[in-house]
Amino acid sequence: MIESAYIHIPFCHHICHYCDFNKVFFKQQPVDEYIEMVIKEMHAAKHHSREPLKTIFIGGGTPTALTTKQLDRLLEGIHQELIMSNQLIEFAVEANPGELTFDKLKVLKNAGVNRLSIGVQSFNDELLQRIGRVHRKEDVFRTIDAAEKIGFDNMSIDLMYGLPGQSIADFKSSLETAFTLNMKHFSAYSLIVEPKTVFYNLMQKGKLSLPPQEQEAQMYEISMEEMDKHGYKQYEISNYAKPGFESHHNLTYWNNEHYYGFGAGAHGYIDGNRTSNIGPIKKYIEQIKQSGQAYQSMHKVTLEEKIEEEMFLGLRKIAGVDKAIFYKKYGTKIEDIFGEQMMKLEKQGLISNSENAVKLTHNGKLLGNEVFQEFLSLS
Repeated sequence: MIESAYIHIPFCHHICHYCDFNKVFFKQQPVDEYIEMVIKEMHAAKHHSREPLKTIFIGGGTPTALTTKQLDRLLEGIHQELIMSNQLIEFAVEANPGELTFDKLKVLKNAGVNRLSIGVQSFNDELLQRIGRVHRKEDVFRTIDAAEKIGFDNMSIDLMYGLPGQSIADFKSSLETAFTLNMKHFSAYSLIVEPKTVFYNLMQKGKLSLPPQEQEAQMYEISMEEMDKHGYKQYEISNYAKPGFESHHNLTYWNNEHYYGFGAGAHGYIDGNRTSNIGPIKKYIEQIKQSGQAYQSMHKVTLEEKIEEEMFLGLRKIAGVDKAIFYKKYGTKIEDIFGEQMMKLEKQGLISNSENAVKLTHNGKLLGNEVFQEFLSLS
């Protein structure tokens, strides 16, 4: 059963220093043709599922890099091919501050988009410049003000910590500013330096000065404490929401459920297969023209892999892995497969193992990757 769809818009007016997603500069790209091919891909996928979708997420790149007309065409195509009923709970779009004009906001609102995810990262202008962001603090206030005027009341802000030259005081200051905006949701991520990024190249040359690991851990602790203090419930390692405003779409991933991935470089999980689309735009367009599909790879997920994914994705959630759901899905108890690992992790104080669920402890959240590693021993 497929109830979610991710749609990838790979165009950006500017490439950030930390970004490793599939993206290209907007100029001289066949953007209009790309949108038509994404719509064609959605059309070809209809045979997979007759279930009405519950969540749609348009990400990137930068979806708001599209012109108002292009955005309108994409949304028209989504309605045509994907939205079959009024069962859609969440229709979310990623946005850059400063790119969301009043007209674009109106187009989004009229198309039924009900959630905006805004890439703020920091409220320190100097730091924004250092990480390659082109917006400034004032743009964030203007964008949110305009979105509220149009009628958006479910907005999320992305923040980052562990950035080059970022101090604890600076991160605290960004949090304080963020809390004045009355958002419904926050994501707070630590910087991960990925290959093929500006930051990676600088790091290779010894020119990237990052905060020490202990300081990064301290920033994570501060984000958890401050979010809680301001009424935002942590429901996933990096995500916090006012009750009822959790990201339904992202919960699809953490609950290890199926979803479509449309667009160049998009990933999906369909009928037990992990799919990955061709990344280069022109190759993607050619492939869709020929067959309506653009898979670069399709991997049939084995039972062992499904069980591993269930654990390391589910443990990202603060609620943890529900034992009854696990049993219903796999016909066996978690303890029967991972009894040894669970005893070890419980002894180390990294997980709690109750009658109903397996969850990360506070220390487990700080050492999440080490915990997840323990559940990757089957395949």
